[in-house]
Amino acid sequence: MSDEAAPPNVIATERASRLAKLDRLRAADVEPYPYRFDRTHSIAEVRKEFPDLEPGAETSAHVSLAGRLLLIRRQGKLLFATMRDRTGSIQLFVSKAVLGDEAFEQFSDLDLGDWVGAEGTVMSTKKGELSVKVSSFVLLAKCLRPLPDKWKGLTDTDTRYRQRYVDLIVNDDARRIFDIRNATVASIRKSMVERGFVEIEGPILQLDAGGAHARPFITHHNALDIDMYLRIALELHLKRLIVGGLEKVFELGRVFRNEGIGTRHNPEFTMMESYEAFADYTDVMTLTEDIVRNAALDALGTTVVDINGRAVDLGHPFRRAKMTDLASEATGELVHPSRPLEGLRVIASSNGVKVEPEWRPGKIVEEIFEATAEANLIEPTFVTGHPVDVSPLARVDRNDPLLTERFELFIGGRELANAYSELNDPVVQRERFEDEQRAALDEQGDDGHSKTIDEDYLRALEYGMPPTGGLGVGVDRLVMLLAGATSIKEVILFPTLRPEVP
Repeated sequence: MSDEAAPPNVIATERASRLAKLDRLRAADVEPYPYRFDRTHSIAEVRKEFPDLEPGAETSAHVSLAGRLLLIRRQGKLLFATMRDRTGSIQLFVSKAVLGDEAFEQFSDLDLGDWVGAEGTVMSTKKGELSVKVSSFVLLAKCLRPLPDKWKGLTDTDTRYRQRYVDLIVNDDARRIFDIRNATVASIRKSMVERGFVEIEGPILQLDAGGAHARPFITHHNALDIDMYLRIALELHLKRLIVGGLEKVFELGRVFRNEGIGTRHNPEFTMMESYEAFADYTDVMTLTEDIVRNAALDALGTTVVDINGRAVDLGHPFRRAKMTDLASEATGELVHPSRPLEGLRVIASSNGVKVEPEWRPGKIVEEIFEATAEANLIEPTFVTGHPVDVSPLARVDRNDPLLTERFELFIGGRELANAYSELNDPVVQRERFEDEQRAALDEQGDDGHSKTIDEDYLRALEYGMPPTGGLGVGVDRLVMLLAGATSIKEVILFPTLRPEVP
Protein backbone atom coordinates (compact mmCIF):
# COMPACT_ATOMS: atom_id res chain seq x y z
CA MET A 1 0.00 0.00 0.00
CA SER A 2 1.10 3.62 -0.41
CA ASP A 3 0.18 7.14 0.58
CA GLU A 4 -1.10 7.44 -2.99
CA ALA A 5 -3.62 4.54 -2.84
CA ALA A 6 -4.36 3.58 0.74
CA PRO A 7 -6.98 5.31 2.91
CA PRO A 8 -5.51 7.67 5.54
CA ASN A 9 -6.65 5.44 8.40
CA VAL A 10 -4.80 2.45 6.90
CA ILE A 11 -1.64 4.53 6.49
CA ALA A 12 -1.94 5.74 10.07
CA THR A 13 -2.43 2.21 11.37
CA GLU A 14 0.61 0.88 9.50
CA ARG A 15 2.76 3.79 10.61
CA ALA A 16 1.67 3.31 14.23
CA SER A 17 2.64 -0.36 14.01
CA ARG A 18 6.09 0.51 12.75
CA LEU A 19 6.55 3.20 15.39
CA ALA A 20 5.70 0.59 18.02
CA LYS A 21 8.44 -1.65 16.59
CA LEU A 22 10.80 1.30 16.82
CA ASP A 23 9.97 1.71 20.50
CA ARG A 24 10.54 -2.01 21.16
CA LEU A 25 13.93 -1.88 19.45
CA ARG A 26 15.04 1.05 21.57
CA ALA A 27 13.69 -0.60 24.71
CA ALA A 28 15.85 -3.62 23.85
CA ASP A 29 18.85 -1.28 23.50
CA VAL A 30 18.99 -1.69 19.70
CA GLU A 31 19.82 1.48 17.76
CA PRO A 32 17.50 1.57 14.71
CA TYR A 33 19.53 4.34 13.05
CA PRO A 34 23.24 3.50 13.50
CA TYR A 35 25.98 5.89 12.39
CA ARG A 36 27.66 3.78 9.70
CA PHE A 37 28.14 0.35 8.20
CA ASP A 38 31.13 -1.28 6.52
CA ARG A 39 30.26 -3.09 3.30
CA THR A 40 32.71 -4.99 1.16
CA HIS A 41 30.77 -5.21 -2.10
CA SER A 42 27.98 -3.62 -4.04
CA ILE A 43 25.34 -6.04 -5.28
CA ALA A 44 26.51 -5.53 -8.87
CA GLU A 45 30.05 -6.50 -7.84
CA VAL A 46 28.78 -9.75 -6.32
CA ARG A 47 26.82 -10.54 -9.47
CA LYS A 48 29.84 -9.75 -11.64
CA GLU A 49 32.11 -11.98 -9.53
CA PHE A 50 29.68 -14.91 -9.55
CA PRO A 51 27.86 -14.79 -12.90
CA ASP A 52 27.42 -18.53 -13.45
CA LEU A 53 27.14 -20.23 -10.08
CA GLU A 54 25.62 -23.69 -10.44
CA PRO A 55 22.21 -24.33 -8.78
CA GLY A 56 22.71 -25.47 -5.18
CA ALA A 57 26.36 -24.40 -5.10
CA GLU A 58 27.83 -22.79 -1.99
CA THR A 59 31.04 -20.78 -1.82
CA SER A 60 33.35 -19.65 0.96
CA ALA A 61 33.28 -16.08 -0.35
CA HIS A 62 32.24 -13.82 2.52
CA VAL A 63 30.55 -10.55 1.63
CA SER A 64 29.01 -7.63 3.46
CA LEU A 65 26.13 -5.89 1.65
CA ALA A 66 23.77 -3.04 2.44
CA GLY A 67 20.45 -2.11 0.87
CA ARG A 68 16.70 -1.73 1.18
CA LEU A 69 14.39 -4.72 1.72
CA LEU A 70 11.75 -4.92 -0.99
CA LEU A 71 10.36 -8.41 -0.40
CA ILE A 72 10.28 -10.89 2.50
CA ARG A 73 8.87 -14.44 2.21
CA ARG A 74 8.79 -16.94 5.06
CA GLN A 75 8.91 -20.69 4.49
CA GLY A 76 9.09 -22.46 7.83
CA LYS A 77 12.57 -22.05 9.20
CA LEU A 78 13.75 -20.12 6.14
CA LEU A 79 13.28 -16.51 5.05
CA PHE A 80 13.86 -15.25 1.52
CA ALA A 81 14.33 -11.50 1.22
CA THR A 82 15.09 -9.26 -1.75
CA MET A 83 17.66 -6.55 -1.04
CA ARG A 84 18.42 -3.73 -3.45
CA ASP A 85 21.16 -1.14 -3.50
CA ARG A 86 21.94 1.47 -6.15
CA THR A 87 23.52 -1.14 -8.43
CA GLY A 88 20.92 -3.92 -8.39
CA SER A 89 19.13 -6.50 -6.29
CA ILE A 90 19.96 -9.88 -4.78
CA GLN A 91 18.25 -12.49 -2.64
CA LEU A 92 19.10 -12.95 1.03
CA PHE A 93 18.83 -16.56 2.21
CA VAL A 94 18.04 -16.44 5.93
CA SER A 95 18.11 -19.71 7.85
CA LYS A 96 17.08 -20.15 11.49
CA ALA A 97 19.77 -22.84 11.79
CA VAL A 98 22.45 -20.30 10.84
CA LEU A 99 21.14 -17.17 12.62
CA GLY A 100 19.62 -18.75 15.69
CA ASP A 101 16.08 -18.39 16.99
CA GLU A 102 16.29 -14.85 18.35
CA ALA A 103 18.04 -13.26 15.37
CA PHE A 104 15.78 -15.16 12.96
CA GLU A 105 12.67 -13.71 14.61
CA GLN A 106 14.24 -10.25 14.62
CA PHE A 107 14.81 -10.52 10.87
CA SER A 108 11.26 -11.80 10.43
CA ASP A 109 10.02 -8.68 12.24
CA LEU A 110 11.63 -6.35 9.69
CA ASP A 111 9.36 -4.37 7.35
CA LEU A 112 9.48 -3.76 3.65
CA GLY A 113 11.46 -0.61 3.03
CA ASP A 114 13.86 -1.12 5.97
CA TRP A 115 17.54 -0.51 5.24
CA VAL A 116 19.63 -3.49 6.32
CA GLY A 117 23.29 -4.46 6.38
CA ALA A 118 23.87 -8.19 5.91
CA GLU A 119 26.95 -10.40 6.08
CA GLY A 120 27.22 -13.91 4.76
CA THR A 121 28.53 -16.24 2.07
CA VAL A 122 27.64 -16.30 -1.60
CA MET A 123 25.53 -19.24 -2.72
CA SER A 124 22.99 -20.33 -5.30
CA THR A 125 19.61 -21.80 -4.42
CA LYS A 126 18.39 -25.10 -5.87
CA LYS A 127 16.51 -23.05 -8.45
CA GLY A 128 19.73 -21.29 -9.42
CA GLU A 129 19.07 -17.88 -7.87
CA LEU A 130 22.22 -16.13 -6.73
CA SER A 131 21.89 -15.43 -3.00
CA VAL A 132 23.76 -14.54 0.14
CA LYS A 133 23.40 -16.93 3.08
CA VAL A 134 23.08 -14.47 5.94
CA SER A 135 25.23 -15.07 9.00
CA SER A 136 24.49 -11.73 10.66
CA PHE A 137 22.54 -8.57 9.94
CA VAL A 138 21.92 -5.10 11.34
CA LEU A 139 19.05 -2.67 10.87
CA LEU A 140 20.46 0.52 9.28
CA ALA A 141 17.30 2.64 9.07
CA LYS A 142 13.73 1.83 10.02
CA CYS A 143 11.16 2.66 7.33
CA LEU A 144 8.09 4.14 9.03
CA ARG A 145 5.84 4.48 5.99
CA PRO A 146 4.58 1.58 3.88
CA LEU A 147 5.92 1.31 0.35
CA PRO A 148 3.53 1.34 -2.61
CA ASP A 149 2.06 -1.96 -3.71
CA LYS A 150 4.72 -4.27 -5.21
CA TRP A 151 2.77 -4.93 -8.39
CA LYS A 152 0.96 -1.62 -8.96
CA GLY A 153 3.92 0.58 -8.05
CA LEU A 154 3.51 4.33 -7.81
CA THR A 155 1.37 5.43 -10.74
CA ASP A 156 -0.04 8.87 -9.91
CA THR A 157 2.20 11.28 -11.84
CA ASP A 158 1.91 14.19 -9.42
CA THR A 159 2.86 11.94 -6.50
CA ARG A 160 5.75 10.49 -8.48
CA TYR A 161 7.22 13.93 -9.23
CA ARG A 162 6.49 15.33 -5.75
CA GLN A 163 7.78 12.27 -3.89
CA ARG A 164 10.65 11.33 -6.19
CA TYR A 165 12.29 9.48 -3.32
CA VAL A 166 9.41 6.97 -3.37
CA ASP A 167 9.32 6.87 -7.17
CA LEU A 168 12.99 5.84 -7.24
CA ILE A 169 12.38 3.13 -4.66
CA VAL A 170 9.55 1.35 -6.43
CA ASN A 171 9.69 2.26 -10.14
CA ASP A 172 12.38 0.59 -12.21
CA ASP A 173 11.76 3.00 -15.08
CA ALA A 174 12.50 6.04 -12.92
CA ARG A 175 15.88 4.58 -12.00
CA ARG A 176 16.52 3.69 -15.66
CA ILE A 177 15.83 7.26 -16.78
CA PHE A 178 18.15 8.81 -14.22
CA ASP A 179 20.89 6.30 -15.03
CA ILE A 180 20.56 7.50 -18.63
CA ARG A 181 20.67 11.12 -17.47
CA ASN A 182 23.82 10.52 -15.45
CA ALA A 183 25.51 8.79 -18.39
CA THR A 184 24.41 11.54 -20.78
CA VAL A 185 25.82 14.37 -18.67
CA ALA A 186 29.08 12.46 -18.16
CA SER A 187 29.29 11.81 -21.90
CA ILE A 188 28.78 15.47 -22.80
CA ARG A 189 31.49 16.53 -20.38
CA LYS A 190 33.85 13.85 -21.75
CA SER A 191 33.17 14.87 -25.37
CA MET A 192 34.00 18.49 -24.61
CA VAL A 193 37.12 17.86 -22.54
CA GLU A 194 38.49 15.44 -25.15
CA ARG A 195 38.17 18.24 -27.73
CA GLY A 196 40.19 20.64 -25.61
CA PHE A 197 37.33 22.70 -24.16
CA VAL A 198 37.79 24.22 -20.71
CA GLU A 199 34.85 23.89 -18.31
CA ILE A 200 33.91 27.06 -16.45
CA GLU A 201 31.23 28.26 -14.03
CA GLY A 202 29.50 31.55 -14.78
CA PRO A 203 27.37 33.60 -12.40
CA ILE A 204 23.75 32.61 -11.80
CA LEU A 205 22.82 36.02 -10.36
CA GLN A 206 23.26 38.62 -13.09
CA LEU A 207 22.74 42.34 -13.51
CA ASP A 208 21.32 41.89 -17.01
CA ALA A 209 19.14 39.00 -18.21
CA GLY A 210 20.69 38.46 -21.63
CA GLY A 211 21.58 35.76 -24.11
CA ALA A 212 18.04 34.64 -24.97
CA HIS A 213 14.44 35.77 -25.44
CA ALA A 214 12.83 34.91 -22.10
CA ARG A 215 11.19 36.47 -19.05
CA PRO A 216 13.60 36.28 -16.09
CA PHE A 217 13.12 35.59 -12.42
CA ILE A 218 13.87 38.74 -10.44
CA THR A 219 15.38 38.89 -6.97
CA HIS A 220 16.81 41.63 -4.78
CA HIS A 221 20.32 41.83 -3.40
CA ASN A 222 19.97 43.46 0.00
CA ALA A 223 23.58 44.47 0.60
CA LEU A 224 23.89 46.22 -2.76
CA ASP A 225 20.23 47.28 -2.77
CA ILE A 226 19.77 46.30 -6.42
CA ASP A 227 17.50 43.98 -8.36
CA MET A 228 19.24 41.02 -9.98
CA TYR A 229 18.15 38.29 -12.36
CA LEU A 230 18.55 34.54 -12.38
CA ARG A 231 20.32 33.83 -15.65
CA ILE A 232 18.21 32.89 -18.65
CA ALA A 233 21.24 31.68 -20.63
CA LEU A 234 24.94 30.92 -20.20
CA GLU A 235 26.02 32.74 -23.32
CA LEU A 236 27.29 36.22 -22.62
CA HIS A 237 29.74 35.39 -19.85
CA LEU A 238 31.19 32.49 -21.83
CA LYS A 239 31.82 34.79 -24.81
CA ARG A 240 33.58 37.26 -22.52
CA LEU A 241 36.06 34.43 -21.89
CA ILE A 242 36.61 34.01 -25.63
CA VAL A 243 37.54 37.70 -25.67
CA GLY A 244 39.90 36.95 -22.79
CA GLY A 245 41.71 34.35 -24.89
CA LEU A 246 40.47 31.04 -23.45
CA GLU A 247 39.45 30.08 -27.04
CA LYS A 248 37.40 26.92 -26.22
CA VAL A 249 35.05 27.04 -23.23
CA PHE A 250 31.86 25.30 -22.09
CA GLU A 251 29.51 25.22 -19.14
CA LEU A 252 26.97 22.66 -17.93
CA GLY A 253 24.52 24.47 -15.70
CA ARG A 254 21.01 25.46 -14.72
CA VAL A 255 19.20 28.35 -16.35
CA PHE A 256 15.92 29.90 -15.25
CA ARG A 257 13.00 31.25 -17.27
CA ASN A 258 9.88 32.66 -15.65
CA GLU A 259 7.53 31.24 -18.23
CA GLY A 260 5.13 28.34 -18.81
CA ILE A 261 5.28 24.79 -17.50
CA GLY A 262 4.49 21.86 -19.79
CA THR A 263 5.76 18.60 -21.20
CA ARG A 264 8.75 20.39 -22.79
CA HIS A 265 9.27 23.28 -20.38
CA ASN A 266 10.31 23.59 -16.75
CA PRO A 267 11.17 26.98 -15.18
CA GLU A 268 14.66 25.72 -14.33
CA PHE A 269 16.47 23.39 -16.70
CA THR A 270 19.96 22.30 -17.68
CA MET A 271 21.93 23.65 -20.61
CA MET A 272 25.33 22.93 -22.05
CA GLU A 273 26.75 25.90 -23.89
CA SER A 274 30.11 26.01 -25.66
CA TYR A 275 32.07 28.60 -27.62
CA GLU A 276 35.01 27.92 -29.91
CA ALA A 277 37.26 30.59 -31.38
CA PHE A 278 38.08 30.52 -35.12
CA ALA A 279 35.02 28.30 -35.85
CA ASP A 280 31.66 28.98 -37.48
CA TYR A 281 28.27 27.29 -37.31
CA THR A 282 29.25 24.56 -39.76
CA ASP A 283 32.03 23.46 -37.39
CA VAL A 284 29.49 23.50 -34.58
CA MET A 285 27.22 21.15 -36.56
CA THR A 286 30.00 18.55 -36.56
CA LEU A 287 30.54 19.04 -32.83
CA THR A 288 26.79 18.70 -32.16
CA GLU A 289 26.53 15.45 -34.11
CA ASP A 290 29.44 14.04 -32.12
CA ILE A 291 27.94 15.09 -28.78
CA VAL A 292 24.53 13.53 -29.54
CA ARG A 293 25.99 10.37 -31.05
CA ASN A 294 28.44 9.84 -28.18
CA ALA A 295 25.72 10.44 -25.60
CA ALA A 296 23.57 7.75 -27.20
CA LEU A 297 26.43 5.27 -27.26
CA ASP A 298 27.50 6.00 -23.68
CA ALA A 299 23.96 5.98 -22.25
CA LEU A 300 22.33 3.26 -24.37
CA GLY A 301 25.13 1.34 -26.05
CA THR A 302 23.60 2.10 -29.46
CA THR A 303 22.92 5.07 -31.74
CA VAL A 304 19.41 3.81 -32.52
CA VAL A 305 16.58 5.40 -30.53
CA ASP A 306 12.86 4.73 -30.57
CA ILE A 307 10.65 7.71 -31.36
CA ASN A 308 6.95 6.82 -31.13
CA GLY A 309 7.62 3.33 -32.44
CA ARG A 310 9.98 4.49 -35.17
CA ALA A 311 13.65 3.50 -35.08
CA VAL A 312 15.86 6.54 -35.71
CA ASP A 313 19.61 6.08 -36.11
CA LEU A 314 21.60 9.00 -34.71
CA GLY A 315 24.73 7.52 -36.26
CA HIS A 316 23.89 8.79 -39.75
CA PRO A 317 24.85 12.33 -40.88
CA PHE A 318 22.14 14.77 -39.86
CA ARG A 319 19.99 16.43 -42.54
CA ARG A 320 20.50 20.16 -43.14
CA ALA A 321 17.60 22.35 -44.35
CA LYS A 322 16.75 26.07 -44.32
CA MET A 323 13.86 27.28 -42.18
CA THR A 324 12.48 29.27 -45.10
CA ASP A 325 12.56 26.22 -47.39
CA LEU A 326 10.83 23.98 -44.84
CA ALA A 327 8.12 26.57 -44.21
CA SER A 328 7.66 27.13 -47.93
CA GLU A 329 7.33 23.39 -48.58
CA ALA A 330 4.81 23.01 -45.77
CA THR A 331 2.60 25.92 -46.85
CA GLY A 332 2.99 25.80 -50.61
CA GLU A 333 3.90 29.51 -50.53
CA LEU A 334 7.21 31.36 -50.56
CA VAL A 335 7.97 32.06 -46.89
CA HIS A 336 10.90 34.46 -46.56
CA PRO A 337 11.43 37.73 -44.64
CA SER A 338 11.90 39.52 -47.98
CA ARG A 339 8.19 39.16 -48.66
CA PRO A 340 5.90 42.10 -47.84
CA LEU A 341 4.63 42.00 -44.28
CA GLU A 342 0.98 41.76 -45.30
CA GLY A 343 1.65 38.76 -47.51
CA LEU A 344 3.35 36.90 -44.64
CA ARG A 345 0.42 37.75 -42.37
CA VAL A 346 -2.00 36.18 -44.86
CA ILE A 347 0.09 32.99 -45.07
CA ALA A 348 0.32 32.87 -41.28
CA SER A 349 -3.42 33.33 -40.82
CA SER A 350 -4.26 30.64 -43.37
CA ASN A 351 -2.06 28.23 -41.41
CA GLY A 352 -3.55 28.92 -38.00
CA VAL A 353 -0.92 31.38 -36.77
CA LYS A 354 -2.26 34.38 -34.89
CA VAL A 355 -0.02 37.33 -35.76
CA GLU A 356 0.58 40.00 -33.14
CA PRO A 357 0.61 43.63 -34.42
CA GLU A 358 4.24 44.24 -33.39
CA TRP A 359 5.65 41.17 -35.16
CA ARG A 360 8.20 41.78 -37.88
CA PRO A 361 8.65 39.62 -41.00
CA GLY A 362 11.28 37.35 -39.45
CA LYS A 363 9.14 36.63 -36.41
CA ILE A 364 6.22 35.69 -38.65
CA VAL A 365 8.47 33.39 -40.72
CA GLU A 366 9.61 31.65 -37.54
CA GLU A 367 6.05 31.23 -36.28
CA ILE A 368 4.89 29.80 -39.62
CA PHE A 369 7.75 27.29 -39.53
CA GLU A 370 6.91 26.27 -35.97
CA ALA A 371 3.23 25.80 -36.81
CA THR A 372 3.64 23.91 -40.08
CA ALA A 373 6.98 22.12 -40.24
CA GLU A 374 8.60 21.66 -36.84
CA ALA A 375 6.55 18.68 -35.62
CA ASN A 376 7.40 16.69 -38.77
CA LEU A 377 11.17 16.79 -38.20
CA ILE A 378 11.51 13.29 -36.74
CA GLU A 379 14.89 12.39 -38.26
CA PRO A 380 17.78 14.57 -36.98
CA THR A 381 17.64 17.86 -38.88
CA PHE A 382 19.72 21.02 -38.64
CA VAL A 383 17.30 23.84 -39.43
CA THR A 384 19.38 26.79 -40.68
CA GLY A 385 18.89 30.34 -41.85
CA HIS A 386 16.85 31.97 -39.08
CA PRO A 387 15.76 35.56 -39.80
CA VAL A 388 17.89 38.36 -38.41
CA ASP A 389 15.17 39.90 -36.23
CA VAL A 390 14.80 36.70 -34.16
CA SER A 391 18.56 36.08 -33.90
CA PRO A 392 20.18 39.14 -32.28
CA LEU A 393 23.41 37.36 -31.35
CA ALA A 394 24.06 35.58 -34.67
CA ARG A 395 26.05 36.77 -37.67
CA VAL A 396 24.27 37.64 -40.88
CA ASP A 397 24.32 34.84 -43.43
CA ARG A 398 27.18 35.52 -45.84
CA ASN A 399 24.82 34.80 -48.76
CA ASP A 400 21.51 36.32 -47.57
CA PRO A 401 21.46 39.55 -45.51
CA LEU A 402 17.95 38.85 -44.17
CA LEU A 403 18.98 35.53 -42.60
CA THR A 404 21.64 34.49 -40.10
CA GLU A 405 24.23 31.76 -39.77
CA ARG A 406 22.29 29.92 -37.13
CA PHE A 407 20.87 26.45 -36.71
CA GLU A 408 18.52 24.62 -34.43
CA LEU A 409 18.71 20.83 -34.18
CA PHE A 410 15.38 19.01 -34.24
CA ILE A 411 14.90 15.32 -33.49
CA GLY A 412 11.52 13.74 -32.92
CA GLY A 413 9.82 17.08 -33.56
CA ARG A 414 11.65 18.69 -30.62
CA GLU A 415 14.35 21.32 -30.58
CA LEU A 416 17.48 19.97 -28.88
CA ALA A 417 20.17 22.51 -29.71
CA ASN A 418 20.70 26.06 -30.95
CA ALA A 419 23.91 27.45 -32.45
CA TYR A 420 25.38 30.43 -34.25
CA SER A 421 28.28 31.86 -36.08
CA GLU A 422 28.55 34.40 -33.28
CA LEU A 423 28.12 38.10 -33.96
CA ASN A 424 31.42 39.72 -32.96
CA ASP A 425 31.06 43.22 -34.44
CA PRO A 426 30.43 45.48 -31.41
CA VAL A 427 28.81 48.24 -33.48
CA VAL A 428 26.30 45.89 -35.10
CA GLN A 429 25.74 44.11 -31.79
CA ARG A 430 24.76 47.38 -30.13
CA GLU A 431 22.30 48.07 -32.94
CA ARG A 432 20.80 44.59 -32.51
CA PHE A 433 20.50 45.00 -28.73
CA GLU A 434 18.80 48.38 -29.13
CA ASP A 435 16.44 46.91 -31.71
CA GLU A 436 15.68 43.98 -29.41
CA GLN A 437 15.04 46.35 -26.51
CA ARG A 438 12.55 48.38 -28.55
CA ALA A 439 10.76 45.21 -29.62
CA ALA A 440 10.54 44.00 -26.02
CA LEU A 441 9.05 47.31 -24.91
CA ASP A 442 6.50 47.14 -27.74
CA GLU A 443 5.55 43.61 -26.74
CA GLN A 444 5.65 43.76 -22.92
CA GLY A 445 5.49 47.44 -22.00
CA ASP A 446 7.64 49.08 -19.34
CA ASP A 447 7.05 47.16 -16.11
CA GLY A 448 10.15 48.51 -14.38
CA HIS A 449 12.13 45.43 -15.39
CA SER A 450 12.41 45.97 -19.12
CA LYS A 451 15.19 44.29 -21.03
CA THR A 452 18.40 46.27 -20.62
CA ILE A 453 21.49 46.45 -22.78
CA ASP A 454 24.51 44.63 -21.37
CA GLU A 455 27.05 47.43 -21.64
CA ASP A 456 29.85 45.35 -20.15
CA TYR A 457 29.38 42.69 -22.83
CA LEU A 458 29.58 45.37 -25.52
CA ARG A 459 32.71 46.72 -23.88
CA ALA A 460 34.20 43.23 -23.99
CA LEU A 461 33.41 42.94 -27.71
CA GLU A 462 35.19 46.23 -28.31
CA TYR A 463 38.40 44.55 -27.11
CA GLY A 464 37.95 42.12 -30.00
CA MET A 465 36.34 38.67 -30.16
CA PRO A 466 37.71 36.39 -32.89
CA PRO A 467 35.40 34.47 -35.23
CA THR A 468 33.50 32.12 -32.92
CA GLY A 469 31.07 29.25 -33.17
CA GLY A 470 28.63 28.89 -30.27
CA LEU A 471 26.35 26.04 -29.23
CA GLY A 472 23.58 25.50 -26.69
CA VAL A 473 22.23 22.00 -26.00
CA GLY A 474 19.10 21.35 -23.96
CA VAL A 475 20.36 18.54 -21.75
CA ASP A 476 16.91 17.63 -20.42
CA ARG A 477 15.49 17.28 -23.92
CA LEU A 478 18.46 15.17 -25.02
CA VAL A 479 17.80 12.86 -22.06
CA MET A 480 14.11 12.75 -23.02
CA LEU A 481 15.12 11.58 -26.49
CA LEU A 482 17.48 8.88 -25.25
CA ALA A 483 15.18 7.66 -22.49
CA GLY A 484 12.00 7.73 -24.57
CA ALA A 485 10.36 10.09 -22.06
CA THR A 486 7.34 12.14 -23.13
CA SER A 487 7.55 14.83 -20.43
CA ILE A 488 10.48 16.89 -19.19
CA LYS A 489 9.28 16.18 -15.64
CA GLU A 490 10.30 12.54 -16.17
CA VAL A 491 13.96 13.50 -16.59
CA ILE A 492 14.29 16.18 -13.89
CA LEU A 493 14.61 14.72 -10.42
CA PHE A 494 12.68 17.53 -8.76
CA PRO A 495 10.54 19.38 -11.33
CA THR A 496 8.73 22.59 -10.44
CA LEU A 497 5.22 21.86 -9.10
CA ARG A 498 2.37 23.75 -7.57
CA PRO A 499 2.36 23.78 -3.75
CA GLU A 500 0.97 20.59 -2.28
CA VAL A 501 -2.65 20.83 -1.14
CA PRO A 502 -2.96 19.53 2.47
